[in-house]
Amino acid sequence: MGASSILPDLGTEILIPVCAVIGIAFSLVQWILVSRVKLSPGRDSGASGNSGAAGKNGYADYLIEEEEGLNDHNVVVKCAEIQNAISEGATSFLFTEYQYVGIFMVAFAILIFLFLGSVEGFSMKSQPCTYDLSRMCKPALATAALSTLSFLLGAVTSVVSGFLGMKIATYANARTTLEARKGVGKAFITAFRSGAVMGFLLAANGLLVLYIAINVFKLYYGDDWGGLFEAITGYGLGGSSMALFGRVGGGIYTKAADVGADLVGKVERNIPEDDPRNPAVIADNVGDNVGDIAGMGSDLFGSYAESSCAALVVASISSFGMNHELTPMLYPLIISSVGIIVCLITTLFATDFFEIKAVDEIEPSLKRQLIISTVLMTIGIGVVSWIALPPSFTIYNFGDQKLVKNWQLFLCVAVGLWAGLIIGFVTEYYTSNAYSPVQDVADSCRTGAATNVIFGLALGYKSCIIPIFAIAISIFISFSFAAMYGIAVAALGMLSTIATGLAIDAYGPISDNAGGIAEMAGMSHRIRERTDALDAAGNTTAAIGKGFAIGSAALVSLALFGAFVSRAAISTVDVLTPKVFIGLLVGAMLPYWFSAMTMKSVGSAALKMVEEVRRQFNTIPGLMEGTSKPDYATCVKISTDASIKEMIPPGALVMLTPLIVGIFFGVETLSGVLAGSLVSGVQIAISASNTGGAWDNAKKYIEAGASDHARALGPKGSDPHKAAVIGDTIGDPLKDTSGPSLNILIKLMAVESLVFAPFFATHGGLLFKIF
Repeated sequence: MGASSILPDLGTEILIPVCAVIGIAFSLVQWILVSRVKLSPGRDSGASGNSGAAGKNGYADYLIEEEEGLNDHNVVVKCAEIQNAISEGATSFLFTEYQYVGIFMVAFAILIFLFLGSVEGFSMKSQPCTYDLSRMCKPALATAALSTLSFLLGAVTSVVSGFLGMKIATYANARTTLEARKGVGKAFITAFRSGAVMGFLLAANGLLVLYIAINVFKLYYGDDWGGLFEAITGYGLGGSSMALFGRVGGGIYTKAADVGADLVGKVERNIPEDDPRNPAVIADNVGDNVGDIAGMGSDLFGSYAESSCAALVVASISSFGMNHELTPMLYPLIISSVGIIVCLITTLFATDFFEIKAVDEIEPSLKRQLIISTVLMTIGIGVVSWIALPPSFTIYNFGDQKLVKNWQLFLCVAVGLWAGLIIGFVTEYYTSNAYSPVQDVADSCRTGAATNVIFGLALGYKSCIIPIFAIAISIFISFSFAAMYGIAVAALGMLSTIATGLAIDAYGPISDNAGGIAEMAGMSHRIRERTDALDAAGNTTAAIGKGFAIGSAALVSLALFGAFVSRAAISTVDVLTPKVFIGLLVGAMLPYWFSAMTMKSVGSAALKMVEEVRRQFNTIPGLMEGTSKPDYATCVKISTDASIKEMIPPGALVMLTPLIVGIFFGVETLSGVLAGSLVSGVQIAISASNTGGAWDNAKKYIEAGASDHARALGPKGSDPHKAAVIGDTIGDPLKDTSGPSLNILIKLMAVESLVFAPFFATHGGLLFKIF
């Protein structure tokens, strides 16, 4: 393997941190642009913001301002108040959540250290390397200590990502509402920019922290790259375990409030969504931020960290690691760095190159983001594969080395990238009310809630078909070319445009909140129509984001599974051995058990919420007339308490299963459990999120009344509309609690098994050893 890569090692060492810093700088610039929208009433609040646009259409802007009553101080003050309430609620919930999660983090870190340290009885002596017995490597105790450290690093980065995302979203929601007075384009740009802040911060932080960790660990490990990257896998475990609690806790919080607010407000009392008389309305808006933003941020960060870790682990025992070629070794990180630059260019297309003038341009503009970033990224990957990889090299493939060419690796990444785009568009087709699937679901509401539920479930099951084929084809192609490494980089390819993916994803909850604030501040009907249009597009992009998260989770967990099988020294996983088959069965059952727990948690929390909202409507005099204020704080407290209490059992199920199976039944059974949970989890996750998204948009379709068909189904409050609201309410926990948390379940069990693999391989399978 004499030929080396074109890009020198020094180039790599400069390129990765520079791209990360550019990403962080870009997100700060976007944040400064968003903060120019003032939240304090002042005559020049409108004028200062558009000094740039004054030459182009300043006059028109001025007319609109007058017409919309921009000088209405009360509205601005009210928006600021509501934003403050939402921000405080979200911050206090996250702090409460992080206290509980912090205790867990410390406990689990100790567990990692004890389990991995005990592999060689806590000895400090160098050991023969796992894959090359002729050389000596660092002791298991060192790997234990550094795995623990990288676990904590990953956990903290994940928590910070989620928290910053939430802060930005609560900062931007009222600003989007105020911009909506000047037209839909202005509001769109504000919401989209704030989403971009989160996307770029997260992608760049994840990359930078991982890069620094690798360099610091290298000071200790020196030439032992196998041990180095084994210790780095803790980073992925930390990222995902925090994401699990963020997703489940946030998901239970947001849906308890949402279901409670909808059932009593819309169905029983016939008041509109986000009406300030509804006591659960603040809790509902807080929930959007802690569930969809903080949870989603941590989740995608976890995926990103794990796919990088899986690729690095396999690479470290391939020719890159054996020959200590730094640039090809860090190929996964170089892809992510180029991804940040590509997404930066893509974002400018939405905010600066094209202006949105009408409501029906919103969704195409968001879809353009996906297409542009994918096309540009394909070129980027081609260049990177050409300069950062030697012309041919070998990849570890279950015990032997497989010869791979650099163009084959390019195809692996590209196939993942395009599979992500396909999954995104199929999700959009099944969840957007511009297409027939959702319109059919809306149509079925004519005959009541039962038919709506039947149609919605069928739609969700049907929407699995194409994404599963896309995942299957990308797995087959990437595995044929480059074994498990191919699958790991395919997952990275899917996540390489993560900054854009997160931007259009975070855009959803921000515009949802903006609509809520407009309603609560009592703004005019026209403004509410604009924010509704932003929100309906946001619903679809949120579904696309979930599609990406699920698709990448499937690839990531398969890559981690491959790394685990290599590390645990299993040559083949044979389905016909009883040990493995019972694992498969139990693994396939776990997503159902997990979903049952999360659904029931949402149900019981929503029950408390409904009772509280009813109590307030019945006992507070003048609440329905709007003369007295509801008690928002009690509802926020119900959601907080319920979610903190209820996130523990599902979390424990996911975190303890691999440990119990590995210790008592050994690595073969555990490999069965991982395969089973992957295969069944992906299906439930896709169908649950798409069913929920379709019901939500069917309801929006009827409410908007944009076509003759939609108008025939009713104004708000008609029987078909009530049936649609019931469907939407059933879909809430499916699309925002169970569905999105399942992709963390599949990844987390795999990465945890990988981290503990050395322990399971030496001490696991107690029950079979006894017999």
